[in-house]
Parts: sequence; structure tokens; C-alpha cells
Amino acid sequence: MASRLSASRPELSTASHSTRAAVALVLRERGGDLEALFIRRAEHEGDPWSGHLAFPGGRIDPTDTGPRMAAERETLEELELDLTGARLLGQLSDVPGHAESICVSAFVYALGPALDPALESDDPVLKPNHEIREAFWSPLPHLTDPERQALKTFTYLEHAMALPTVRLLDDPRAPVLWGITYKFMDEFMSRIGRPIPFMPWADAD
Repeated sequence: MASRLSASRPELSTASHSTRAAVALVLRERGGDLEALFIRRAEHEGDPWSGHLAFPGGRIDPTDTGPRMAAERETLEELELDLTGARLLGQLSDVPGHAESICVSAFVYALGPALDPALESDDPVLKPNHEIREAFWSPLPHLTDPERQALKTFTYLEHAMALPTVRLLDDPRAPVLWGITYKFMDEFMSRIGRPIPFMPWADAD
């Protein structure tokens, strides 16, 4: 997998953004396939990302040596998951926010001996802090399951947009994967040869 991720260089932004952030895409093996770690953010009034699904991560602090350090620091703060014991597989292309005021970097990590014999546990005890409602592992086949995909309409700055989504959680009332995190997973799945199918015929709701 590392060779596939390194086969093409990620597109890294050199533009000026008022906010830079970094996240961690953490993988482990289960049942002969891969699972990815996601978080569901806690709900806070006035927070535009309240309740959304995402990767662990957050804003880059001035004390961080770079985006990778920020991703690892934020993951430790949010989940008490120390990625210094994980294997860095690669980096994905930076994704700017819709308003161009934020740009997010993503780093891919592997946990457990099934992905790297030098690694130990792939079942860490996750302890979400107050910013996180829950953390969960989602099988990669969920991302390519047509029954879990749909176009949904989102409104940003009074502009309605129909965007692709994936239902990772079985609860139909739970939030879906979309936006920046969806873009990261779309690139990751394509780079490992398991692209998320595009469904232009899906109805927006």
C-alpha cells in the first residue's frame, strides 16, 4: 500500500490560507480487509463542523514543526492515540475549504502487525475528549457500497450544492461522510486501486 501511495506525488498547496489544519487517516486490518478510523464531532452551537464525521486532527499551531506534527498532536489530544508508534504510509493531496480560507493536509498511518510486522497493537483504547462525541472504525467496503451512497444537498453561504456522501454508520439518523473528509477518502481509495464509484444518477435529498 505504501508503494501505491508513493507512486504519485500529492498536490501540496503553496497558497496563503488564513487557517491551516492537518488530519490523520489511520488504518488497521480486520477480517481480511481494511478499516479506517473516523470521529464524530461533538455538537456545539455556532460550530460549522458540529456533529460532522471527520478524521482526528485540527489546526496547526505555531509551535508545530509542520502539518504532520499537528496531525499527530491533535490525534493524541482528541483520542489519546499516539501515532508515533504507527507507520506513516504517505500523504494525500491538500484540500482547500470551499471558502478558500482553510486548507487541510492529511497523513496516512497504519496500525498493527497485519499491515507492518514491526508494529504491535491494532486495537488501541480510544478515549475521546470533550470535542469528540464518538470514535469508530469503518470498513473500507462501506465506501464502495452503492447502497450507502447518495447525493445530498448542503447549503453554504446561501448557496445550495448537491454533493456525494457515504453513510458509514448504520443508524439512518447519523451524519454522513461528505466534504473535505470525503475528498480525502476519494483520493485514498483511488490511489490504492479501489475508487469510490461516482453515481450521477443519484437523487439529491
